[in-house]
Amino acid sequence: MQYAGESLLAIGLFGLVTSTVFLGIVCTGVRRLQREAWLQEKDLRLRAERDDDFLPSVTLMKPLHGVEPGLAENLRSFYRQDYFPLVTKRALGGRAKTGVEFLFCARTEADAGLAVARQVAAEFPHIATRIVTSGEPWAANAKVCSLTAMAKVAANDIWVISDSDVRVTPDYLRRVVLPFADEKVGCVTCLYRGIAAEGGMWSRLEAAGMTIEMSSGVAAANLMEPMQFALGPTMAARRECVAEIGGFESMVDFCADDFVLGNQIAKHGHTVTLASAVIDHMVLNASFLESIKHQVRWMKSTRFSRPKGHLGTALTFGMPFGLLAFAGALLLGHPVVAGGALLFALAGRMLQAWAVGHFVVDDPRLAKTMLLFPLRDLMGFCFWALSYTSRRILWRGEVYELLEEGRMRKA
Repeated sequence: MQYAGESLLAIGLFGLVTSTVFLGIVCTGVRRLQREAWLQEKDLRLRAERDDDFLPSVTLMKPLHGVEPGLAENLRSFYRQDYFPLVTKRALGGRAKTGVEFLFCARTEADAGLAVARQVAAEFPHIATRIVTSGEPWAANAKVCSLTAMAKVAANDIWVISDSDVRVTPDYLRRVVLPFADEKVGCVTCLYRGIAAEGGMWSRLEAAGMTIEMSSGVAAANLMEPMQFALGPTMAARRECVAEIGGFESMVDFCADDFVLGNQIAKHGHTVTLASAVIDHMVLNASFLESIKHQVRWMKSTRFSRPKGHLGTALTFGMPFGLLAFAGALLLGHPVVAGGALLFALAGRMLQAWAVGHFVVDDPRLAKTMLLFPLRDLMGFCFWALSYTSRRILWRGEVYELLEEGRMRKA
């Protein structure tokens, strides 16, 4: 009994140390993200004062597959950008040739998501919209097959790609394209908040993971080295940079296409940067089973895309080690130490949630997120462990097998 207690306590304390070090890195990374966002805000204000907004021509690409709750309102939020009146004003003044177009793509014309897109586009007839179909997927990643089809007809040279389950504020597009004023920038992405679209405990826990765990990882990565990846809900890139990496065709066999796009553009010598925009990622998995499947798939994708980093992720979770230290101290007859270890783990996770939720993503439900995140941190460790149990994932009703370097194929 004593040996077991000593072992549990030692492992637990070690994990508390590593997770606390990670917390320190995250908090330092949060300060850096704040400064970078402040500099972008300053640039936006100065340009507005000089009436010299950066308004390049943009193609917005939106892959669709069926209808999901809130799809129409998600799409409307992209049409309600303050970018469009500014572009119109600039064009009428004869100062620059600018334009914005929307491209929607699904497998067939009969896709229910395209029907919603047409309905929303009809509400904004002054904004150019085109519908594209990709046919049945000719490679493993159906989303990238759609991007390939849209790239062939895109009129503009800056592409902003976004998922169908995200919602944005009216200044989103201006913030996303602003970094492209620097010609060294080849790819832009942005952070997001998880929003439980239909409520429910499991959706809220998944949303807490999106909001805090994901953003913490980005804050830490951005501090340690220049950004070398993009985030799927928003990926913006220059046409020539996509062509340089072999086009979207070079990504069709990868599960984490967002990581591959940013990583390959960075490897070709271009800068990948975060925009100051933070978007809402709508969490649609209300049931326990659907939520768990989605989060384990996310972890498996990371395992194969970034195997070394994923392995080290185990040391960033605080709650599992707090519980191990709690159990070990109790077995050794030290209840005060046990309680202190558990409280320390709880406090650390709540501090992490507060720092990221308040200073980075401006979480409107911060108090609830802080209370939920310790439980989500414990669940996150379980998802990490489950990611090593199988190579198979379920994605949009189809089973795939993950391969080395993050490639996948239908099982």
